[in-house]
Amino acid sequence: MSEGMLHVLEPIIYLYTWGPSEPLQRIASGDSVTASTRDARGFDKHGNALQEDQKQKSDATSFQESNPLVGPIWVENAEPGDMLKVTVSKIRLNRDYAWSLLLPHFGALTGESDGRELLLNDPSPELNYEWKLDLSAQTGTLELLNSRLKTIQIPLHPFIGSIGVAPRFGRVETALVPGEYGGNMDCVETAEGAIIYFPIWVRGAYLSFGDVHAAQGDGEVCGVALETTADVTLKIEVIKNRPADWPRIENSTHIMVAGSARPLMSAVQIAHLELLKWLVSEYGFDRWEALQILSQVGTMRVGNIVDPNYTVVAKFPRRYLPR
Repeated sequence: MSEGMLHVLEPIIYLYTWGPSEPLQRIASGDSVTASTRDARGFDKHGNALQEDQKQKSDATSFQESNPLVGPIWVENAEPGDMLKVTVSKIRLNRDYAWSLLLPHFGALTGESDGRELLLNDPSPELNYEWKLDLSAQTGTLELLNSRLKTIQIPLHPFIGSIGVAPRFGRVETALVPGEYGGNMDCVETAEGAIIYFPIWVRGAYLSFGDVHAAQGDGEVCGVALETTADVTLKIEVIKNRPADWPRIENSTHIMVAGSARPLMSAVQIAHLELLKWLVSEYGFDRWEALQILSQVGTMRVGNIVDPNYTVVAKFPRRYLPR
């Protein structure tokens, strides 16, 4: 297949939902797209906020203005029952800071919601944290005000927090929700060099993306990663007649499946069952032998335990695949 065209995306409207809407760009299979993303609060690489006329609006309802998405991208010849292969060609951070938050009634360690205290503890305070990013060294540094350490420095591992296609059954989901279409999975495996395979549920696929994280621990426990902006380039291809039920991911070391649901155990089961299906259908394993091997060599990561659905990534090492 030829390299295809490179489309430079400059959104007029940023999305707060996953689903079909007026395409930002129509492309052919094999084309690539590139765009500068906004951070989770809508700020660009210069610190400029989204203007009201740049935000997705509805006459019937209001949207949660979090994780503004670039898209949707309509892909020629993408049909239900096909698969959308998305190669993450480039994620280049383009800002020298990232922000994170602690918020009342939000995160994995709170039992409160909507202002009602459900546990015998006070809500967490609202605290803002600004991390300094060294883009050449690929490190993030936080000044600590109340700890024995004065600063802490961590390695960066940029990835796309939110990327997905239109959901099945005509649904529209908010930008905060992960599901069978991908979405706000917050899994660190969607990094530069990864290949993500999305089931296509709607003609044209309607791919959208945004919410780049400079770094994040498993689970995104406080609810907020190192939120920042980046220049992102994706190569997009249609694989005909390749059905799947959940997003699949490949990198140089593993094949993986992202399952999203609540409770957490359902996400674990979804991810592993889809990974078993992949091992059987494309790698020639017997189903029960695949389960035995996966049980001994598989690993898993928790993408998020704070979103409306939790995300688990089940991983199988490539070195155990037939050559």
